[in-house]
Amino acid sequence: MVVTLEKTKEWLRVVSDTEDSLISDFIVAAEGLVEGVLRFPLANYEGNTPEPVKHAIYFAVSKMYEERNELKMAELIDVLRQLLFAERQVSW
Repeated sequence: MVVTLEKTKEWLRVVSDTEDSLISDFIVAAEGLVEGVLRFPLANYEGNTPEPVKHAIYFAVSKMYEERNELKMAELIDVLRQLLFAERQVSW
């Protein structure tokens, strides 16, 4: 994972450990979404992931966490495209 559970919980302002598994699943899903928008694997950063990419992951996790029953995926992906425009690869 590019972002840690601990940092993500700070972003979400979650103190309890009861939802760690759920948040971890959201991190994995968010990283997959970000890779799809970027059009390359996050592993390409080799541990030097730019902060805007990390913030896009945190943002996606927060949307999944806070709006899990009403998440509008198309809107989330639109925001991720805007956040990641500078990093995005033109083609696969």
